[in-house]
Amino acid sequence: MTNAKEARLTQVECVAPVGDHCGEAATWSPAEGKLYWTDVNRFLVHRLTPETGAVETWFFEEPCVALALTDLPGHMLLALGSRLIDFQPDINLRTPLDARLDDWPSARFNDGRAGPGGEFWIGSMANNVGEDGRPGDVAPGRGALFRYMPGGGTELLKSGIGISNTVCFSPDQKHLYFGDTPRNVIWRYDYEAATRAISGETVFFEGFDRGLPDGSAIDAEGCLWNCRFGGRCIVRIRPDGSVDRVLEMPVSNVTTCEFGGADLSTLYITTANILLKHHERLAGSLFSARLGTPGAPPLHVRLKM
Repeated sequence: MTNAKEARLTQVECVAPVGDHCGEAATWSPAEGKLYWTDVNRFLVHRLTPETGAVETWFFEEPCVALALTDLPGHMLLALGSRLIDFQPDINLRTPLDARLDDWPSARFNDGRAGPGGEFWIGSMANNVGEDGRPGDVAPGRGALFRYMPGGGTELLKSGIGISNTVCFSPDQKHLYFGDTPRNVIWRYDYEAATRAISGETVFFEGFDRGLPDGSAIDAEGCLWNCRFGGRCIVRIRPDGSVDRVLEMPVSNVTTCEFGGADLSTLYITTANILLKHHERLAGSLFSARLGTPGAPPLHVRLKM
């Protein structure tokens, strides 16, 4: 690997030891200078103020699985297990959007991200979260990929997915990355900005032997940082699909990552403490690492009509 020395020198720090059962959905808000993320199994949304280390938390009645910035100040799109909502954290206002998952509660939404055209891309999977938040088994092939346009509902684009994960767009906005965790594969699609359509599915990265693919982030050089659930690491993948470097983590179940900070060069990393073979004291914490390459600027869902 060309950056093996850099990988060894990168310091990973625990910034919020919150004990998430399944931390997910790391989302940096440049306007606020704060990081949002969720705990799927405890039905929570967190917000970190990096300068003080303070963490605020909001409670919900369903799994909280994905977040996105929007074009309305103070508004975020929050994906729950069954539906999408417009969430205003500062006043704790929650407004339903025109998107529900028909298969709920046997299936639920999972990873999602805003698209270049103001749309929201969201995957699904068999529901493995009980009413009390306890983790369960995942039935194979129940997941799908959807595209949501505010005011226009959701459209099914791909079915037969085990666990949908990794929804990312290349910095030039010409490609969408999307993965299936149990199959240990991430695909790349051509993205057409004018129509918000995808085509030309190709295998981008598969078979990596450290854990399974979970959430990802994209940097300004077009490299994908993929979190490896059970693999105790994050792998940086070049645009040609080759491995550039591996960032070692102090816990096994690494779930999502997001570039943040004023220069977008701090990688924030969520983790999980479920499905562990042995106790790990910091599992479920939020971590950060300072990197030499900034992330691509975040995208926003267009809620303003």
